Amino acid sequence: MRRLVIVESPAKAKTIAGYLGEGFVVQSSIGHIRDLPNRASDIPKEKRARYGTIGVAIHEGFEPLYIVDPDKKHVVSDLRKRLSEADELLLATDEDREGEAIAWHLLDVLKPKIPVRRMVFHEITKDAIQRALQDTRAINERLVDAQETRRILDRLYGYEVSPVLWKKVTTGLSAGRVQSVATRLVVERERERMSFVAAGYWDIVGTFDPAGFQARLVSLDGKRVAQGRDFGPDGKLRDPSAIVVLDEAEATRLANGLAAASFSVRSVEEKPYTRRPAPPFMTSTLQMEASRKLRFSSQTTMRLAQRLYENGYITYMRTDSTTLSELALTAARRQATELYGAEYVPAQPRRYERKVKNAQEAHEAIRPAGDSFRAPLQVSGELSRDELALYDLIWKRTVASQMEDARGQTATVRLGAISSEGRDAELSASGTVITFRGFLAAYEEGRDDPAGEDEEERRLPPLAKGDALEVKALEAEGHSTSPPARYTEATLLKALEDRGIGRPSTWASIIGTILDRGYTFKKGTALIPTFRAFAVVRLLEEHFRQLVDYDFTARMEDDLDRIASGDEERVAWLHRFYFGNGGSPGLHHLVTDHLDEIDARAVNSIPIPGSDIVIRVGRYGPYLERGEERASIPDDLVPDELTVERAEELLAQPSGDRELGAHPETGLTVVA
Repeated sequence: MRRLVIVESPAKAKTIAGYLGEGFVVQSSIGHIRDLPNRASDIPKEKRARYGTIGVAIHEGFEPLYIVDPDKKHVVSDLRKRLSEADELLLATDEDREGEAIAWHLLDVLKPKIPVRRMVFHEITKDAIQRALQDTRAINERLVDAQETRRILDRLYGYEVSPVLWKKVTTGLSAGRVQSVATRLVVERERERMSFVAAGYWDIVGTFDPAGFQARLVSLDGKRVAQGRDFGPDGKLRDPSAIVVLDEAEATRLANGLAAASFSVRSVEEKPYTRRPAPPFMTSTLQMEASRKLRFSSQTTMRLAQRLYENGYITYMRTDSTTLSELALTAARRQATELYGAEYVPAQPRRYERKVKNAQEAHEAIRPAGDSFRAPLQVSGELSRDELALYDLIWKRTVASQMEDARGQTATVRLGAISSEGRDAELSASGTVITFRGFLAAYEEGRDDPAGEDEEERRLPPLAKGDALEVKALEAEGHSTSPPARYTEATLLKALEDRGIGRPSTWASIIGTILDRGYTFKKGTALIPTFRAFAVVRLLEEHFRQLVDYDFTARMEDDLDRIASGDEERVAWLHRFYFGNGGSPGLHHLVTDHLDEIDARAVNSIPIPGSDIVIRVGRYGPYLERGEERASIPDDLVPDELTVERAEELLAQPSGDRELGAHPETGLTVVA
């Protein structure tokens, strides 16, 4: 019997072919063979009355029109030829929505006259492929419906809302169900930074013997000394009655008054320290950790993970599960025992369960492939440097997830003295001693705050209540509160995931889209919104609030999951979304009814607080305006650095007669 196996990529085809042997021909579709039309001109003339310009028959059950990509016609032709020579067809595309949809499209286009089976697996090893051959199924129509609904939804959203941006902001912009929400998050964070008022405060750091340990002032005359967390974003204390704020003069005077004081230990509190290992990776946590530890972008991480999966090194990389199979649990525990000793592995396997909203995604965590894991050293000669770095991360995280807790002891010491001016000062020091490293012997999770990296283990000398201490140094130290940190790729993904927005298959592309569309740019690892993003978000917030509402977008994701599980009917849902019902106008009416209400000048204006200067977003870029004065904004000037003072400087500079674009009301060219 001759069997034709179709997968998505040539690399995957090559790996699988090596495990199947004679009697099998493995071919690649090279991704989707057809999709909704890219342009209105791609729609055949005789079908335009039905499918309009978007390729969806919105008045006939939202039926989509699929067009075979011209670049894929030779692929389809080759697959048909191979099919004519086969006795059975095996569709072995990925096991998620996209993979199921590719399989369905292949079936619909090729129309085979021979038996067809759907073959799924989440790792490409010889054993996994052989098991998948013995456990085939039919195509899951619900998953196909869910993917098709998602695709139609995104088409409706983009084709309705994007033209509004072209008319009211500038041409070439795009709106998207998830990309617009992600852009709003980045803009909101920058707004917080722009309105942030820094607060200054001082404290004292002392160095004491024995052992030269450090302690920081925490209390003065029974009142807690201010720390950064005590101030709000307006620079004011959240609770002034309970806090004492020192300025430089007060802190210096207090330090001098304590220099000759007799310090002693007032209390020692000890408690056990325990730290559990992190769960195995799922898509989001892999992208976050690769961003922190390896400085990989989300797209780089997914591209490398795709190669590792297709070449048989890791399991499927688009998943929202932290579960390990029984075989994987055994492999991880065995490897941890071999490398670190039996005392590093608990008596029972660690099982990580996560309440997954959309049950369609792959049902196992990302881990090394196979029933026994290959250590990074064993595969180092087969992988590129970046592939090896990512494999090493996945391997360590998987093995560590099956190891013992790290254990130790944490001590907090309070020490105090009376200053020469009679003020009661109390300082505090904390230290942790790790007595058993457990999983830390294999892996330690990265942090978004690098300042916390060195705080894990800090030893204090043995101290008891009443012990006298010798002062080595006392220094007044000034601090200033900081605005909330800008999003990085890792923290933006976390924010989207926490809100239930997006899915494993879309997170990397979301980041790529908002960068490619010019809504954000990167400075180091930080994502910074452009002034154009401010204009787009303002327009959407003021006129289409629901479309960038976080809860509404998350509910849409849940509804799409319900379609996948068969609990929601897709045509009825699309009808409600697009045409509305009694309580909601629907997307179409929302756009058409409000288009004339949008003031282009207003949405393209960003006032600078505390001044009469306004940032305008023009066709050729942002510029400043005050009355008849205008000045262009340098490309490297980020929004939260455009203060009143900086704006005044720019307006005072000589004009370069640079064209900034057309005035949104008069149509006249604006120069600066």
